Amino acid sequence: MSSEVSQWYASWFNTPYYHILYKDRDHKEARLFMDRLTAFLKLDKNSHIMDLACGKGRHSIYLNQIGFEVTGVDLSKESINYAKQFENHRLHFDIHDMCLPYHSQFDAVFNLFTSFGYFEKEEDNLRTIEAIKSNLKPDGVAVIDFMNVDQVISQLVSEDSKEIDGILFRMNRVYKDGYIIKSIDFEDNGRKYAFEERVKAFRLDDFKDMFEQANVSIIDVFGDYHLNSFDPQKSDRLIMTFK
Repeated sequence: MSSEVSQWYASWFNTPYYHILYKDRDHKEARLFMDRLTAFLKLDKNSHIMDLACGKGRHSIYLNQIGFEVTGVDLSKESINYAKQFENHRLHFDIHDMCLPYHSQFDAVFNLFTSFGYFEKEEDNLRTIEAIKSNLKPDGVAVIDFMNVDQVISQLVSEDSKEIDGILFRMNRVYKDGYIIKSIDFEDNGRKYAFEERVKAFRLDDFKDMFEQANVSIIDVFGDYHLNSFDPQKSDRLIMTFK
């Protein structure tokens, strides 16, 4: 497999088209989730939170606005360069590979909005869990907000399209070889583009296995951004806290 495919996220996330396609994400829902999550975790305003794979920083910026010190990290240089315009003395952004330990430790590490399972090499997923563990202070807590694979597969739309800013994005989705794969193609200014998103179809038991290997303990499992209990057949999300 070529490096272009095995590291699809490195190229796709660095394009302006990724942010055009997903610019209508629900910011209100994200803010309410952060309110509920930080309250549930009883994080005080002195807490330092790491937003791991932060993208352009929408969660980081809001967490900082409600009083937390936040460090957002992402592999995408373009995303971090954009996010840096919002920096202040308690909000920082940095380019960082999530497979590797960061040089600081945090009261909480948040990995949000299915920003996990991108890697072609299985060991890189475990390395990420191990890195998260090393990024936590002794009493710190981590959160992974992932898709509920069974629900996603049952409702998978094989083909659709969306026009945004005059660009027609055509998307095909398939569950294959343990991955949920979305192929995206479009044209802009007479040039054709094609990208692929590949996310490993991890279920709760898969995470439990990785947590055990990384010597971390799962604490709570939620099924949506309201922090309701997880139901494998019905829940929208798979949200896990661990330490």
